[in-house]
Amino acid sequence: MRLNDKVAIVTGAGSGFGEGIAKRYAEEGARVVVNDLNAHGASRVAAQINAAGGRAHAVPGDVSRDADVARLVATALAAYGDLHVVVNNAGTTHRNQPMLDVSEDEFDRIYRVNVKSLFLTAKHAVPHFRAKRDGVFVTIASTAGVRPRPGLTWYNGSKGAAIVTSRSMAAELAKDNIRVNVINPVAGETAMLAQFMGEDTPETRMRFVASIPLGRLSKPGDIAAAAVFFASDEAAFVTGACLEVDGGRCV
Repeated sequence: MRLNDKVAIVTGAGSGFGEGIAKRYAEEGARVVVNDLNAHGASRVAAQINAAGGRAHAVPGDVSRDADVARLVATALAAYGDLHVVVNNAGTTHRNQPMLDVSEDEFDRIYRVNVKSLFLTAKHAVPHFRAKRDGVFVTIASTAGVRPRPGLTWYNGSKGAAIVTSRSMAAELAKDNIRVNVINPVAGETAMLAQFMGEDTPETRMRFVASIPLGRLSKPGDIAAAAVFFASDEAAFVTGACLEVDGGRCV
């Protein structure tokens, strides 16, 4: 197993990509701390991992709140005695619409969840990683931060900021043997899909899928496979990388 005995926090793991990553990490031998703003979702995923023979612990919380992130890291250390990997997967968006129609509250929420969360997980996990000179961050950003489209301007900007922030972290933390890498998925069958498209109709889906050369939306398993690689010892000499898992959309 590629993640045997590693301890991993996965944020936003109560559904979608995060759920897929948490379950795949457990299958690969990791002990997983399942975080989500939705307490029921976090508990459900952790229970399913444990029922399948893995080890998981649910920690509900808001990744944009310092106290919640401090509790998340502290719980991982208390429950499993160590921490090796933090997957910054939690994210949010606004509905596809003209940029000036997005409210200030929506804008602030997007940047709190998509960008500030990176600062908070670093604040609370880096001291532990530095003490043992080992640690991994995996940021789940988006192709929107690489190849932006109209209608999602502020979401695009937040994901671009997440990418640059993560690569800046990689440059600074390399001296401590802390690796930071980024995965940029294309949209998948998640709760955010309708927000991305603006309206969820067969015609809209057809147009969206037609923009992906491999001809389909992403699946949680696609993102989980990349996340396993970045967390594993196979990626020991990889940091600051951005991997598009997008069926060729950014080509």
